[in-house]
Order: sequence, then C-alpha cells, then structure tokens
Amino acid sequence: MRLSARVDYALRAAAELAAGGEGPVTAEQLARAQEIPGKFLENILTQLRRAGLVRSQRGPVGGYWLARPATEISMADVMRAVDGPLANVRGERPEHVDYGGAARALQQVWIALRASERAILESVTLADIASGHLPETVSAFTANPESWTS
Repeated sequence: MRLSARVDYALRAAAELAAGGEGPVTAEQLARAQEIPGKFLENILTQLRRAGLVRSQRGPVGGYWLARPATEISMADVMRAVDGPLANVRGERPEHVDYGGAARALQQVWIALRASERAILESVTLADIASGHLPETVSAFTANPESWTS
C-alpha cells in the first residue's frame, strides 16, 4: 500500500483537530504542530472542508475544527476526501477491471485487498488516533513482529 504525502498530512492535521477540542485551530498552528508545509496544508484543509469533514471560519478568532465528532470520522473518510477511492487498479475500481486467461483471479485479489483495507481504515477514527487507543484489530496486527518487517 502506498500512501501519498497528501493523505499523510491530511490524517495528521485531522488528528490535531481531533485533539484540539471544539474550538478553532489555525492552519498555521496545525502546520507547526505537524511540520506540514503551509500552502500544501491550506489545499488539504479546503478539500476536507468540501468533503464536509471540517468547518472553517475566517477572521481573528477563525480557524478550522471538525464538522462532526472525532468518533464519527474514520481514517477512510479522510483518505477518500483527499485521494479518492481507497483501492484502484490503474485508476479503475477493482470491480471494473477484467482479466482473461491466467490472470483472471487477480480481480478477486484486488477486491479482497480493498476489503481488508476497509476493515482497518473504516474502523479507526480520528478520536482513536488522537487518544492513542487503537481498536484491538489494529493492536493485534502491530503486536505481530512480522508486521514490522518489509
């Protein structure tokens, strides 16, 4: 699985917003806290706002905050907002690719891969990340030493 810098930054900024409570947090504060380039972060925050995950307010007391409780926003929500579908093959959804011959079974592998990604990414919320208390499914994978090797 390859995660873009955009996804990494979006998740880090969203976790900061989750940890920040209900008051607005400026883009500058988020950028500083997570060492994210400011212009890049502004673009990401715009995408998150358009997706309905964050709200914003301009002015001296302005900033960004989560549009819903952190317990209701999954990692998958954030990732889809900034990068589109979780899994694709050459820009197509796995259910839309068709292979013939010896490669026919690949479509099922891609669909299974997407399902396993969803199982993790849709179960972990911003509240989980901000608190450091991850679901047992995640803890079980990370407890396995083989999970840490490439």
